[in-house]
Amino acid sequence: MGAFAKLTWVELKLFTREPFAVIFTFAFPLIVLIVLINSFQPEEGGFGGFGEADPQDYYLASYVGVVIAAVGLIALPVHIATYRDRGILRRFRASSLAAWTIVGAQAIVGLLMVIASSIALIVFARVFYDAAMPESPGLVLIGFLVGTLTFLSVGVLLGIVTRNARGAQAVGMMLFFPMFLMSGAGPPRDIMSSGMRSVSDVLPLTWVVSSLQNPWLGEDMEWSNLILLGGLLAVCVVLSMRLLRRV
Repeated sequence: MGAFAKLTWVELKLFTREPFAVIFTFAFPLIVLIVLINSFQPEEGGFGGFGEADPQDYYLASYVGVVIAAVGLIALPVHIATYRDRGILRRFRASSLAAWTIVGAQAIVGLLMVIASSIALIVFARVFYDAAMPESPGLVLIGFLVGTLTFLSVGVLLGIVTRNARGAQAVGMMLFFPMFLMSGAGPPRDIMSSGMRSVSDVLPLTWVVSSLQNPWLGEDMEWSNLILLGGLLAVCVVLSMRLLRRV
């Protein structure tokens, strides 16, 4: 096993021992999914605010996006900021391993956690609520991968620019909850006011939720959202690479 693989394995074990990260990655999306599904009942001709979709189908698709945001905005930045605060990234620069090695290992761990939590959500919703599976699984997978990579890149950047875990947690929370509430993962976007919907339109989590939800429910993929996510991904990667040299 190479050094990078060993480091990734160590980071994976450390992640699973961190209660805060595990709760936001696995427990929070599942609990809120259960609450929202049981708060609404399907209506004849479709669930109010969601066209023809039933609540379990709509919220399952959108909460995969919430998992992505929870890892990218909360769990990952806290880990990286902790390492920066303790001087671990600087020590890596002084060793034979570059600082990006540990950042890359944590990003891979984040990807694995997103996949694991998403699978858990899908299995749970399918078994207990008979939620529908994606109408266009290939397009859903594209939206999932682009969205996950984008939010992981955002998380890496946040972890690098914040000085400690508390700062990363505070910034992550401030970004996460407004996106969570206005991206369509909470109230349906169709029942929002025009002003709220205008704000929602520019939120990256809205782009992710739409890229998952539309093909999941059999609607057309909005490719413009993927282009926006790709642009954000590129910006975050470039900035992170430059800033890592100064850490």
